[in-house]
Amino acid sequence: MKILFRLLLCSMAAFSFGCASQRPIATTSTSKPTPLLLISIDGYRHDYLDRGLSPTLAMLAKGGVQAASMQPAFPSLTFPNHYTIVTGLTPDHHGIVNNTMFDPQLGKFSLASRKAVSDGHWWAEGTPIWETADRHGLRTGTMFWPGSEADIRGHHPDYWKPFDGKVTADQRVDQVLAWLDLPASQRPTFLTLYFDAVDHAGHVYGPDTPQVNDALRETDAALTRLVDGLRQRNLLDRINLIVLSDHGMAGVPASNSVLMDQLVPLGQVNTVSMGILAGFNPKSNDAADRANFAKVEQALEQPQQHMQCWDKTRVPARLAYGKNPRVPQLLCLANSHWRITTSDYVSKRKDRLSLGEHGYDNAEPLMQALFVAHGPAFRTDAKVAAFPNLDVYPLMAHLLGIPAAVNDGNYDAVKGVLKPAAR
Repeated sequence: MKILFRLLLCSMAAFSFGCASQRPIATTSTSKPTPLLLISIDGYRHDYLDRGLSPTLAMLAKGGVQAASMQPAFPSLTFPNHYTIVTGLTPDHHGIVNNTMFDPQLGKFSLASRKAVSDGHWWAEGTPIWETADRHGLRTGTMFWPGSEADIRGHHPDYWKPFDGKVTADQRVDQVLAWLDLPASQRPTFLTLYFDAVDHAGHVYGPDTPQVNDALRETDAALTRLVDGLRQRNLLDRINLIVLSDHGMAGVPASNSVLMDQLVPLGQVNTVSMGILAGFNPKSNDAADRANFAKVEQALEQPQQHMQCWDKTRVPARLAYGKNPRVPQLLCLANSHWRITTSDYVSKRKDRLSLGEHGYDNAEPLMQALFVAHGPAFRTDAKVAAFPNLDVYPLMAHLLGIPAAVNDGNYDAVKGVLKPAAR
């Protein structure tokens, strides 16, 4: 009867708070660390702040720390990088190697598949920070974050929401504030907040457009609502905020398309993904299919205009990519300002091709992301050198006072953002 009551209570609470999972508390500590709110502004290129359209974000940077930029992991795509930020692992290590993937056991993964997105098996190669926090007695709440919809080894965040693009930026802010209004025993110590208007406008219209500027203003207004709400609760100086993005954005003219079907017979391979990073596998392990694939691969690994292709075993080491089984056997990476697609796709889309893209080489300047931090743990009016987003995870684990899971980050590289006493 108690279990049934808990399930009923959870389903009722989900409307306003998301679903709170029930699990044993694994800590003996009687004091909680300072709350940490991780905010992602999807697609906010590092130099967008220079446009002067984000005054509240600029205020947080002035009162805290701003990095010159933050390097995304490769590929510079949304799901791989959001999961890198909360695991400290490269996509090759955490398994979310693209927004679109194929796994021999799990099948196909795409952003549009709620079934795949919420299947914890896809995410189980990494340990997200909310799982470790939960295991150490800290409550967690995610107002949208890739991976947080999935049951990963029996763990969700205590409070979470399935992604719904119709939920406005203000509503997202209000939900985070509502979680912070909960009684102390129920209140999350680690929270996330996700905004996507900047990324959406960048894709549809291109990064250097009035529509992106409008999205910057809209998102900053939501940050203003958050800051005002925190100030009203006397929390602004008692919560650590990390505001970052997953990647930048590059303009891609409609005419800049590499048409793969004009280069090789695509019917002889399995196409896993198109876009900026295209991936292909053999149709089967039959000798004929392997032979056909080898011919396609040999042709594409020759010098190409506007893209470069590799067998996964020959991807440049600096990209730290190609060893995970989910990485397709053949990869083609578009040059900046180009896309990889097919004649059929272009003819169907006509005037609706995305005019802004990301996913390029993570060393590309236009792919560099934002990092701003504000709160009692952070220095004030400080500028720091660029660093990879892998390092955000060990920084957050330190702030929460929890042991970091195995990760590829380097805490020593980012501890300079902290006040000396907080190190």
